[in-house]
Amino acid sequence: MIISRYRHPFLFYGLSTAIPWGFWFGAAYVSHITPTNNFLGAVVGILGVVGLIGPIVIAFSLIWPHPEMREDLKLRIIGLKGIGTTYGLLTCFLMLASIILAQAISLLFGHSADQFQFAGKSSFSAGIFPGWFLLFLAPLVEELAWHSYGTDCLRQRMNLLKTSLLFGVFWAIWHMPLSLIKGYYHSNVAETGLIYSINFMVSLVPYVVLMNWLYYKTHRSILVAVVFHITAGCFNELFHTHPDSKVIQTVLLLFLSVVVVIKDREFFLQREYQGD
Repeated sequence: MIISRYRHPFLFYGLSTAIPWGFWFGAAYVSHITPTNNFLGAVVGILGVVGLIGPIVIAFSLIWPHPEMREDLKLRIIGLKGIGTTYGLLTCFLMLASIILAQAISLLFGHSADQFQFAGKSSFSAGIFPGWFLLFLAPLVEELAWHSYGTDCLRQRMNLLKTSLLFGVFWAIWHMPLSLIKGYYHSNVAETGLIYSINFMVSLVPYVVLMNWLYYKTHRSILVAVVFHITAGCFNELFHTHPDSKVIQTVLLLFLSVVVVIKDREFFLQREYQGD
């Protein structure tokens, strides 16, 4: 089975952490130099994007020498096999439904209905790059790494539940240097308060469980992972959402992920991947 060819998790995750972190710590340092100017903004933005690209370079470097892995990658990027109506709708609208429901629940705790107004612009920037640019670039670049090589190299060693939980923890740690880059989303969350920083990290675990469930249910479709990631970022920036509503959203996603795992326990707990 082709997934058995994804054999180097330590190499992939080691380099996919070291390379981005090197650029992002550099970006963090530059972002706090005063007075700021357009040149420094450009440096911060470029360092951030270059770090973001690091994992995809590692993934493609591990895939490209092997013709059968190149073919597998091509089919999973452009192929639509297994993306039926149910999984397609969940991919496109699950995160929208979760944030709207979370905001509705927050009204019961005294939060304003103004949350349902469209924001009009993103709440963050990345040096010279506007936030909306990163909301589309980051999911595309990241998932071409995480779901071209990273997830499968874990799945071929362990069941899907362990794969998802381990990657969720890794992904939370992987994002940490971004909280030091002035103006970045993660930095803004950190300034909002500790509980919201913890919420961001915790939220990644049920999010990854649900994303990987969709990914493997659709025959390892990278397109599904990319679209699900884009919707997560864009819909959470679409409204004037209060940070407390994002905590509620995390609780909703945790509940949903537990339900999905229980309902589809064999799919999550079977040791060998049975797809394709």
